Amino acid sequence: MHLDGLLAFPLTPFTPDDEVDLAAFGVHLETLLAHRPAAVFVACGTGEFTGLSVAEWQTVVRTAVTAVNGRIPVFAGVGGGPKVARDGVAMAAAAGCDGVLLMPPYLVSAPPAGVLRHIAYVTDHSPVPVVVYQRDNARLDPTTAVGLLDLPSVIGLKDGVGDVDTMLREVTAVRASGHSRAADFNFLNGLPTAELSVQAYEAIGVPSYSSAVLDFMPDLATAFFRAVRAHEQATVQRLLASFFLPFATLRAQVPGYAVSLIKAGSRIAGLDLGGVRPPLVDPTPEHVAQLSDIMSAGRQALAVTATAAR
Repeated sequence: MHLDGLLAFPLTPFTPDDEVDLAAFGVHLETLLAHRPAAVFVACGTGEFTGLSVAEWQTVVRTAVTAVNGRIPVFAGVGGGPKVARDGVAMAAAAGCDGVLLMPPYLVSAPPAGVLRHIAYVTDHSPVPVVVYQRDNARLDPTTAVGLLDLPSVIGLKDGVGDVDTMLREVTAVRASGHSRAADFNFLNGLPTAELSVQAYEAIGVPSYSSAVLDFMPDLATAFFRAVRAHEQATVQRLLASFFLPFATLRAQVPGYAVSLIKAGSRIAGLDLGGVRPPLVDPTPEHVAQLSDIMSAGRQALAVTATAAR
């Protein structure tokens, strides 16, 4: 499976009485699908995987599979300990998913060889393709990145670390390995506000990325993606300066804003997806006001871009 393009990571909506809001989730998904992402990854980090019960996770995943209806690949987030993650893979396959995103193991730290062993355990005889999420306590190195090629179910590596030097070494090691699967292996940019790093990652052979901005300003996110692909630097710089850099600065002020600020943005844009579950915190009123101003500046820059394109 080749994953080339902008990747959607939908939010999981909650009602005021703390139930999963499937009606809002359906609207949210359709809005994302209208902007034609390359794939959709549900119940992952942005979808508050760690905040969902198993039953809720299953409901969200099945709802997404039904709603997408084969239009694009659907991946589900799985994680935790090795046995729990392996069970998650089986449940995702049973729900009709096209693949899974394997998130870091719970709490424990391990060397790259141990991380590879964990991935091998979870993906052994997996009935669906697996993308490995490299971040926090699940970090590989060039040798173990090449080792992923010997795991038939593993089709890609999503990076959430942001060490361009290490990522370059891993990409180069895989591509130059001579392995039969090396040329088709997927590398994905999964950094928070990936728009800030997309040009650097594209230069080392990682052109596809996940965009949280797609969740609440899809027109802006797709316009930026098209500008990057077309090497329209004036547009890229305009959107970075007006929206993405100020947004990333605000997002970095409080741990957990990587999710809760996205939900606030959706609410400002007109679709209320509720708040976040603990230990995440909702943005302060002051930060919500700042976000609204940043979104307005982004819309103005997008209008300038549209006018310039005529």
